[in-house]
Amino acid sequence: MSDSFLDLDLPAVPEAAQPYRVLARKYRPQTFSQLIGQDAMVTTLGNAIARGRLAHAFLLTGVRGVGKTSTARLIAKALNCIGPDGQGGPTIDPCGVCEPCRAIAEGRHIDVIEIDAASNNGVDSVREMTEAVRYAAVSARFKIYIIDEVHMMSTPAFNALLKTLEEPPAHVKFLLATTEVHKVPVTVLSRCQRFDLRRIPAELLAGHFAHVVEAEGVEAEAEALQLIARAAEGSARDGLSILDQAIAHGGLEGDGVRADAVRQMLGLSDRGAIRALFDLLLQSDAAGALRALRQQYDLGVDPASVLRTLLETVHGVTIVKVGGDRGAGQSAEERAAFDGWSALSFPMLHRLWQLLLKGHEEVSRAALPIETCEMALLRIVHASSLPDPGALARQLAAGQVPSVPSPVAAPPEPVVPPSPETMEAVAQLLSKHGRHSLEAQFRNCARMLRLEPNLLELSGSRPLPADFARDLEQALKGITGVHWRVLIGEGAGEATLREQHEARAMDERAAILASPLVAAAFRAFPDAELIEWKKVER
Repeated sequence: MSDSFLDLDLPAVPEAAQPYRVLARKYRPQTFSQLIGQDAMVTTLGNAIARGRLAHAFLLTGVRGVGKTSTARLIAKALNCIGPDGQGGPTIDPCGVCEPCRAIAEGRHIDVIEIDAASNNGVDSVREMTEAVRYAAVSARFKIYIIDEVHMMSTPAFNALLKTLEEPPAHVKFLLATTEVHKVPVTVLSRCQRFDLRRIPAELLAGHFAHVVEAEGVEAEAEALQLIARAAEGSARDGLSILDQAIAHGGLEGDGVRADAVRQMLGLSDRGAIRALFDLLLQSDAAGALRALRQQYDLGVDPASVLRTLLETVHGVTIVKVGGDRGAGQSAEERAAFDGWSALSFPMLHRLWQLLLKGHEEVSRAALPIETCEMALLRIVHASSLPDPGALARQLAAGQVPSVPSPVAAPPEPVVPPSPETMEAVAQLLSKHGRHSLEAQFRNCARMLRLEPNLLELSGSRPLPADFARDLEQALKGITGVHWRVLIGEGAGEATLREQHEARAMDERAAILASPLVAAAFRAFPDAELIEWKKVER
């Protein structure tokens, strides 16, 4: 090759971009000091390690996202840490820089085996594990088996594990994690040292999220972090996942994490609007309460979320009334409102709680959630005006006449039209209520034999339809509100209404032709013909 080819200025190849890691993985605890909300467990483990009283099997239980698997990995690091100088022993504060600590943190240590019991829940999987237990650790102090979601194992698999779990080799430790400890056999529970990981309080979660957004270089409102912490329901992983979504929701403009955006993203109701709605309920303002509910619904808030926040409000007021801890997440406006509502009686608060709880249950399974929620609020509005049963009992015991709200006036009874007395009245009744086809059949074909209250006997000038009597009965019952009997009899009967109309028309024509003025006109114009006339009322 020529030297000119070797001297080409080739563009530098960019390094591969580091793949994005979600916050829940990026900020997984790497030391026990970073594990929030589990101080009692950390203290117990620290004392056990310091005194050399380590159990051979640990069972970690708790709701999702409180740190069960993270704690198991931390225990594995604590037991196998050798310190920066390679001379250390088990410690509650693993160094994080030695080879065992780094290998365990990266999930590549050969002596720390993580098993997913959901996919390895059979006897064969347990048999492979119990056979491998006999062999000593390759490079670590202890051989650690972390069995996640252990409640998913089958009963034969549990039975196959019992003997090894009870008397494992000295170099083996078992760390079991589960969210449903009631599904784990008691024979397994009795062979493990159990730690129940608590839900993480919302205040600790909000503080943790504040450190995370600071490390990520993202601005966040304190109220937004409190909303995320409450929505996480004690789970750090759930909260970090919501925070990740909220940061992405802020967009590229640097809007940060705002409370209104989080509220909209999660479908949460505005607590200020809920306080206003609660105040309207206490004032028995039905129209205002329904308008406030519809405003929240139009903003995308789930009706069940509105009732859930109202339940939280009633609970918060009750806690303030008994002098309990308010919680650090309350705003100044919320504190002032709760102080004012704490004057409500305990029976009133308990009644509101029961009504809201019943309404929330109905809305959760209703086909029409918003309509069901409106009916639940109206029930609360009307129940708020009812007298207190305890106060009524005291008034009666004192011989006083209790004051009760006046009963709601009964709706007026429907006006029943009078029973028709003539054939023409029956036909007009059918016409007035839109039964025109039936009216035409009645006028053209029906001859009356008998007409009594709620009874009509007819015969036909021509054969009547087979269902005519039934249809006429149903029509008259629907119009008058009473049961009618329509019979088809034999006999001539009266002329049909059409025949009566034609007979009257013939009589009128004859009377007109006989009048002197019309007779004179026909004499003057012999070819004239009477086509139409108009009857003038005098």
